Amino acid sequence: MTPMTVGVSLKAYFGRRAARVWFGEVAAAVSEREAVRSGAVEVFVIPTYLQFDDARDYLGPAGVRVGVQDVSAYEPGAYTGEITAAEVAESGGAFAEIGHAERRRLFGETDEITAAKAAAALRHGVTPVLCIGEPERTDAESAARTAVAQLHADLTGAPAGRVVVAYEPVWAIGAPEPAPTAHIVTVSRALRAALDADPERAGSSVIYGGSAGPGLLARLEGAVDGLFLGRFAHDAAAFGRVIDEAAELAAARSTQNGATS
Repeated sequence: MTPMTVGVSLKAYFGRRAARVWFGEVAAAVSEREAVRSGAVEVFVIPTYLQFDDARDYLGPAGVRVGVQDVSAYEPGAYTGEITAAEVAESGGAFAEIGHAERRRLFGETDEITAAKAAAALRHGVTPVLCIGEPERTDAESAARTAVAQLHADLTGAPAGRVVVAYEPVWAIGAPEPAPTAHIVTVSRALRAALDADPERAGSSVIYGGSAGPGLLARLEGAVDGLFLGRFAHDAAAFGRVIDEAAELAAARSTQNGATS
């Protein structure tokens, strides 16, 4: 059964000292939660590159996995400034955030570049956190078609392996509230169906980002496998509440699967 997944990207909000304080707070909060220790809830944190070792050292013993905010499309070689998937894997990185709307908007990253990065990550056993989302607000059915088309484009040529699809409608990123519940449910279920139809993506997850926070998971009718958090997780207690909500849903899923088996 696919675990519930709760992740957070720190973007470039924290300096290294502030990040260490936050890592300590999160480690203390997560280590108290049985759902993380048992694997019912998968938790990951994506810090900056300079914070990576600190995050791994603080959070690893608490059962939190660590990733990176970008990865090179290239293998090791003469690529100044790049961080390769091979080095991420060697350093203990489990995830690579790929295709975020900010990377697309600010640095001109296309679906082709995103696909090359996803392929590089999968070749080295690093799970892509593949950010998918329509740029402008539309009706849910149109958004679902756009998201599924983007998913296929961003996995073109990628080898088999698990991906975590983070549905983040661009217009909801940084907004006061997440996208409407019915909208998230429609698009997330379409992404789930697309993944389930692809035998090369066994075990993949769909999580929601875009102003996600405590209280959202319970409203999404089981359409997602978790949340991808941003600034709401800067409060370690709020991060912990989302993990607890994911644990409740994981337990409900387990009970439901047991009843139908």
